[in-house]
Amino acid sequence: MASEQNLVTAKDPRGKHSNSGHHRVAPRGKYTVAGRIRTFFNPARVLILLVTIAAIIAAVLKTPCRTGGWGAPEVYFAGCYADWTGLWTSRGFADDPWAPFRFDSGFEYPILIAVIASVLAWLAHAVAAGAESLGFEVGTNVVFYDLNFLAVVALWMFVTVVVAKLASIRYWDAAMVAVAPGIIFAGFINWDMWAVAFMVTAMWALAKHRYALAGVLVGLGAAVKLFPLFLLGAIIVLAIRTRRYYPLLITAASAAIAWLTVNLPLLVFNPDAWAVFYEYSSTREPGWSSIWHAYTTATGADISGDELAGWAFWSFVIACAAIAVVGLTTRHRPRLAQLLLLIVAVFILVNKVYSPQFVLWLIPLIVLALPNWRDFLIFSTAELLHFWAIWGYLSGQTSGFDSQHLMDDTIYVGAVALHVTALVYLMIRVLVDMYDPINDPVRTTLEETTHPLLPKDDPLGAEFDDADDAFALRSRRIQPRLEA
Repeated sequence: MASEQNLVTAKDPRGKHSNSGHHRVAPRGKYTVAGRIRTFFNPARVLILLVTIAAIIAAVLKTPCRTGGWGAPEVYFAGCYADWTGLWTSRGFADDPWAPFRFDSGFEYPILIAVIASVLAWLAHAVAAGAESLGFEVGTNVVFYDLNFLAVVALWMFVTVVVAKLASIRYWDAAMVAVAPGIIFAGFINWDMWAVAFMVTAMWALAKHRYALAGVLVGLGAAVKLFPLFLLGAIIVLAIRTRRYYPLLITAASAAIAWLTVNLPLLVFNPDAWAVFYEYSSTREPGWSSIWHAYTTATGADISGDELAGWAFWSFVIACAAIAVVGLTTRHRPRLAQLLLLIVAVFILVNKVYSPQFVLWLIPLIVLALPNWRDFLIFSTAELLHFWAIWGYLSGQTSGFDSQHLMDDTIYVGAVALHVTALVYLMIRVLVDMYDPINDPVRTTLEETTHPLLPKDDPLGAEFDDADDAFALRSRRIQPRLEA
């Protein structure tokens, strides 16, 4: 029989905060700490089942390309494009699974993606050879796609469970990750889910006060994609506000060591191959669906890659400075997930490129920073419209059909504008919660609990959870606690 300590309950905050804008609270039962439900269908198993169903739907949606090939423009008409199969031949994996590490490498991705892609390519060659020895003919590019697909599904399950743990008493919010339309449609294009897994695991390690481990995961994540590094930006703001710098110092130092550890071997022994990603990133032209590309499409303006690199960089720096000011002027210390969502969102807005799979970066952060099904579905709808608009636009670039049979460019530009509007809407919603914590469903849920196993006001806060303000950019008296 469960002890009294395990009986965790929370009241519905809607009665107490009648003007808070709450319409629903997360489902909760008698045993509301994740992992303490004493039935077979505990939250983790239910969430994994939901991911499995969603992954089957995704597999069906990608079937036209898997059976008919990934040739243009059919791949765009079917909405099943994948970088994996395009890179299989163009970057040399068909001939050498370790092509990213050759001296003549043209693989334009960071080091850990090169490792992941090469290992899976090596496995694809091995599986194809084994099948051929048994008398079965299989395409190595299809095997490569299948292995990447299965890896993303496994990572999707892992990320969903970790988000449930990070959500604390609101663990059912992770169902948004489990059934996210953005992952169903865009999760199987590139290797972004690997970086998402590193990011959420780093957040979990931070929440558990394991700062060295969190830093290592941040460094490894940054060696896959850049955005896990932005976790340090959120920590900087909270460290300044509370003057608790130990988590920042340990996490940042560990991240730097981990990143250098995985990058130095290639940097030393094959600097040309290591530099491909950085040279490509600095010189590339405005990428599909970025605000810069939409602007040039709508106006006919010409922006060089070098010029755009400066504009994008300084736009991001200015936006991060504004987020820091926000984080230091709110009445109550913001939550880490709120700050991180804002940083990642502004990076996506001003970046040279916005690929459809970048939606994966945002989904776990939306669930943790703004756990609201209405807002999540608004954002998901906008992203789905953009998903099909970009493929419609690219089909027009590759099909050679007459213009009356193609999607007009204004629809594509409008879809990019809708994607930007939806993202700005989410940012405004988060800012409202930061400046008026009564609107924050996470804080109002935790406010109604007194259990020692639960955080006080920030499930991801670690040292910063329930910490008093030591510095803030405002003149009025600091309020160290959330007022009812």
